[in-house]
Amino acid sequence: MGSSMEPPEGAYLHLGAVMSPVGTARVLQLAFGCTTFSLVAHRGGFAGVQGTFCMAAWGFCFAVSALVVACEFTRLHGCLRLSWGNFTAAFAMLATLLCATAAVLYPLYFAQWECPPKPAGCAARDFRLAASVFAGLLFLAYAVEVALTRARPGQVTSYMATMSGLLKIVQAFVACIIFGALVYDSRYGRYVATQWCVAVYSLCFLATVAVVVLSVMGHTGGLGCPFDRLVVVYTFLAVLLYLSAAVIWPVFCFDPKYGEPGRPPDCAQGNCPWDSQLVVAIFTYINLLLYIIDLAYSQRIRFVPSL
Repeated sequence: MGSSMEPPEGAYLHLGAVMSPVGTARVLQLAFGCTTFSLVAHRGGFAGVQGTFCMAAWGFCFAVSALVVACEFTRLHGCLRLSWGNFTAAFAMLATLLCATAAVLYPLYFAQWECPPKPAGCAARDFRLAASVFAGLLFLAYAVEVALTRARPGQVTSYMATMSGLLKIVQAFVACIIFGALVYDSRYGRYVATQWCVAVYSLCFLATVAVVVLSVMGHTGGLGCPFDRLVVVYTFLAVLLYLSAAVIWPVFCFDPKYGEPGRPPDCAQGNCPWDSQLVVAIFTYINLLLYIIDLAYSQRIRFVPSL
């Protein structure tokens, strides 16, 4: 007589984790990620901050994707103390941004039609070109997962799968680009006004990360007030803060009274504070636009915190 505790046949394995459209996209992510990483590590080569970032991005995305597929296939994600739907949606969006950046940086800095000098030779060029192609395919695989899992109009789903949730990942990613430009000799400490802008970037980044973490951990229901209402209030405040930074930063960096309206002719290529200031200004406006779009979408989100 069989034990009553014996699970039904197939209860522990979930074939849909690899055979469904989303599962197929994840399997392709593993295949393309492993191929890209291997091509670069074997003969393609990398160097400097750009190459290290690309390898770190591909390695991180591959490791987390392997974890996601393993947990989905074995149904072990039910044992984790987090909101699995929010976690997978947030990771897919982050991986899309990381792989998109790497797919641009690696060909830009390392791939070229001419053969490099020996001992690398034409073999290294071929490996770099092949790695660039697979890096693009890897980005597309993650983008497809985002498109497949994104919440449709009227659908009740996890918060990170909504447009507002996905925008939170993009906002945090853009803020990281701003921070990178700030620390690269942007001279933001010259004026109190530019220091205020840095405070705005930091405050909004921390609040956005807090929203993502609370959603992924499944703790949005224990805040004492509706989470969706908090998101709307915070996003509105972020729009106002970024609006102030979008006005103040260009004035104190590019107005002749405080800064340089144009790039100084004696500014070294690749080591110019004016370039960093321009990058900060551009991505300030990008994040302001993202927060405005987020505010519009967060008015009508419908999600379940436990998904």
